[in-house]
Amino acid sequence: MFNLEELEKKIGYFFQDKKLLKQALTHSSFANEQRINRLGSYERLEFLGDAVLELVSSDFLFHENPDMPEGRLTRLRASMVCEPALACCARDLELDRYILLGKGEEGTGGRKRDSIVSDVMEAVIGALYLDGGFQTASRFIHRFVLSDLENKILFYDSKSVLQEMIQTMPDMELSYALVGEEGPEHDKQFLVEARLNGKTAGSGKGHSKKAAEQQAAYQVILSLRRKNEKDRT
Repeated sequence: MFNLEELEKKIGYFFQDKKLLKQALTHSSFANEQRINRLGSYERLEFLGDAVLELVSSDFLFHENPDMPEGRLTRLRASMVCEPALACCARDLELDRYILLGKGEEGTGGRKRDSIVSDVMEAVIGALYLDGGFQTASRFIHRFVLSDLENKILFYDSKSVLQEMIQTMPDMELSYALVGEEGPEHDKQFLVEARLNGKTAGSGKGHSKKAAEQQAAYQVILSLRRKNEKDRT
């Protein structure tokens, strides 16, 4: 059952205008089915939330990394607020449970789709900005997007981080192999192995090959780090 107050408790903010939160959670497919004006879906709020998120994350990175050049700051921000990263943050909050979807979108796995979940996350930020002001939106972003940042960045940039690590090991060759697929066509998951010199060093599962590769790469990074720590002791 759709429960706004339950979600507000998780967010840590109670809206003065409940309609804003409901709009942030309403996909256009639901609005169309219910014959709600298209402006009643989350799309305009997402547009606003995206801008607020970019400003808050840019401010955070600028002050947290005083010696980092602009190019690296840009890449870092991109990895923090990319679609999979935002979707992950939203799922930590269980935001996907509260999305209002049309029956067709629900039936084709829309609730699990990163593009929809991440859009709703941005729409909620936009709603918070309109209802409670910039500081309210900023507190939400710091709590639910910018927390545990080191591990989040490592995960979502894991393929490039692992590639950089492998480049320092001239006798090591990295490759990825698709080893299987599972689930129905509309909700398929890919199984990928990351291999070092042909031997499996990590495995991953995801709704795209890229997501599965990133998960596999993350496993390899953690394994290599544990090995290096063990070698130093």
